[in-house]
Amino acid sequence: MKSAKFTVSALAVIAASATAAAARDQIQIAGSSTVLPYATIVAEAFGENTDFPTPVVESGGSSAGLKKFCEGVGENTIDVANSSRPIKDSEKEACKAAGVTDIMEVRIGYDGIVFASDIGSNDFAFTAADWFNALAAKVVKDGKVVDNTATKWNEIRADLPDQEILAFVPGTKHGTREVFEEKVIAAGCEESGAAEVFKAELGEEEGEAACMALRTDGKSVDIDGDYTETLARIQSAKNGIGVFGLSFYENNTDKLKVATMGGVAPSTESIASGEYPVSRPLFFYVKKQHIGEIQGLKEFAEFFVSDELAGPEGPLAAYGLVADPELAATQQAVADEATLAQ
Repeated sequence: MKSAKFTVSALAVIAASATAAAARDQIQIAGSSTVLPYATIVAEAFGENTDFPTPVVESGGSSAGLKKFCEGVGENTIDVANSSRPIKDSEKEACKAAGVTDIMEVRIGYDGIVFASDIGSNDFAFTAADWFNALAAKVVKDGKVVDNTATKWNEIRADLPDQEILAFVPGTKHGTREVFEEKVIAAGCEESGAAEVFKAELGEEEGEAACMALRTDGKSVDIDGDYTETLARIQSAKNGIGVFGLSFYENNTDKLKVATMGGVAPSTESIASGEYPVSRPLFFYVKKQHIGEIQGLKEFAEFFVSDELAGPEGPLAAYGLVADPELAATQQAVADEATLAQ
């Protein structure tokens, strides 16, 4: 992997004193495996360049992190949840029921979802419809809803490679999975025309569910771990194609080959311009009730979104984050401790 290099002079070092009394010294963070490397870079820099201890950063997926975040308030609960999708209304309600009533949403930038295979494998140029027709549990043939029995990519579209269908997809606890379902599978269902047939034959509600349901016959494999597990599975099954975040791919270009989507190659430039169709914002959520109780928490949030860290010339961009053009507004919201409506 590429290493993000920076010096103390390159950072906006927060003049901070770790003198506040607190029962727990270290900030506790959990959640998205996509946000994990960015949060780790920031946590290490924060520990090295301030008087505060280095925060503890764990993965586990966006949903799992937000579930822990919403368990309540107090030193036995985490302070920050990383997420590769916005918090859901149901999660905000769960937080509120557990006493977590003040949540700060902090957008750190943007990332893209990419489709990558072994470096020595075939070249792929995908559309969302290709992925739907390859991985959906049910598809439309001759105007009828049928079980998906496709085994090779060239059965999906004649100009795709003659290669067995095998996809490694993030499991349901990952935010990447939800974005994949929405922006690739559901979009492909619409693009292919299957959505109309599903709704006509199965009804509105069942038709929508059919658009999102993936195969369970071994062609689509859920990966509950992080992207390193997906990479390991591809290295063991050379015909496999994995769903990754852009930054992970960019730091493993010696092992992986990336596909185009809708004729566009994924890159920080194509994501920043909006040309690449499968991109998403990345977030972390701060428990405002812990500010003042857990030392360095607000300082960490401000440090994370500083120009020196999250700006286009910072170490996060060097690792693959697409800098947020509205970063200044995020910085102001963090300074003001702005919270979400619940």
